[in-house]
Amino acid sequence: MTESTLYERFVRKPLEEALEDTPVVLIHGPRQCGKTTLARMVGDAAEYEYITFDDDVQLAAATTDPVRFAADLPPKTILDEVQRVPGLFLALKSVVDSDRRPGRFILTGSANVLLVPKLADSLAGRMEIIRLHPLSQDEIAGKASRFLDVLFAARFQNRSFERLGPALAERIAAGGYPAALLRTKAKRRASWYRDYIETLVQRDVRDLARISALDAIPRLLQLAAGQTARLVNVAEMASAFQLSRPTIRDYVVLLEKIFLLEHLPPWHTNRLSRLIKTPKLHLTDTGLVTSLLGVDAELLYKNRTMLGQILETFVFQELKRQASWNDRPVQFYHFRDKDGVEVDIVLEQAGKVAGIEIKAASTVTKKDFRGLLKLQETVGDQFVAGVVIYDGESAVGFGDRFYAVPIRALWESY
Repeated sequence: MTESTLYERFVRKPLEEALEDTPVVLIHGPRQCGKTTLARMVGDAAEYEYITFDDDVQLAAATTDPVRFAADLPPKTILDEVQRVPGLFLALKSVVDSDRRPGRFILTGSANVLLVPKLADSLAGRMEIIRLHPLSQDEIAGKASRFLDVLFAARFQNRSFERLGPALAERIAAGGYPAALLRTKAKRRASWYRDYIETLVQRDVRDLARISALDAIPRLLQLAAGQTARLVNVAEMASAFQLSRPTIRDYVVLLEKIFLLEHLPPWHTNRLSRLIKTPKLHLTDTGLVTSLLGVDAELLYKNRTMLGQILETFVFQELKRQASWNDRPVQFYHFRDKDGVEVDIVLEQAGKVAGIEIKAASTVTKKDFRGLLKLQETVGDQFVAGVVIYDGESAVGFGDRFYAVPIRALWESY
């Protein structure tokens, strides 16, 4: 077991439910986020055998003859880091088709199979995918938040919270990786993140792609950290390297495959042609962001522009993590028109649309709702709530279905 046994993972319930009716369940997410621990916690209790492809002998056997390897597996098996044996997916399909009992295999993977269609398609209809993120703030606190339910019900009540202040920057810089959070000193956490990135580049990047300019990956990641929560600009990224735009674009996709960054697509409608259709870029953990940029919590809190930018990624990732165990799927977007009117995060669930604007300030004024009002006008009856999240003390209404809500409310339930 690993350090993340210290934390309850709220996605465990969806995982156990999937195993009751699905032959194969894949837990995927970045390395060191707790996938193996979660799989072992669930699997050990149900007497699953455990095999890891970080073991060179198991890796060689499965790679040499994946059909025989799959046929010889015990009836219930955990296969860890399965992305290292892509040929095994098709072999597992044959095994599952001969015995469709639910809960046959728990797979874990540190590469996003949804971005490798051949892998995902080979087990279509036989596999459910569970995304595991680094720890959310409410997992760290040990109590699941109902923020998304309250948001889509537009039921924020007037109440007070304790302002975070400098503690907000500390949470952002700490990130959500269990092993990093065990290190109480900020310098030691930053060292963990640096080593983590080096390991990913030397190991997973080499496994997934033949890259001639391997040394460009850490520099590209650092550049991406500086652009987190901003519109994707491949041309700007390419200008910093002696590499073509298509090559940089391929490298960005590779970093997306190993869950280091992701694109937030634009919300748009055919009724309005003036909407920007460029996605936003977000790194998947703010501990990685601050480490890559070389800033600690104290420097981050003093630099209000940087704080506001990275805070947007922090809130976005917190909501993504909460959505991963929500009963109803949530889709995420951003909103921006050609006049520069924008909403940081747009969430859609079962036809309902909510918007969230994020501020690092301790106060909120009417003008902070400009983008949310534009979103309401654009989506019409689908609009259910517009929220400005800020580092203040009071949750309060700003008119019908508009609210100012302290950041702390994200993980402190109503």
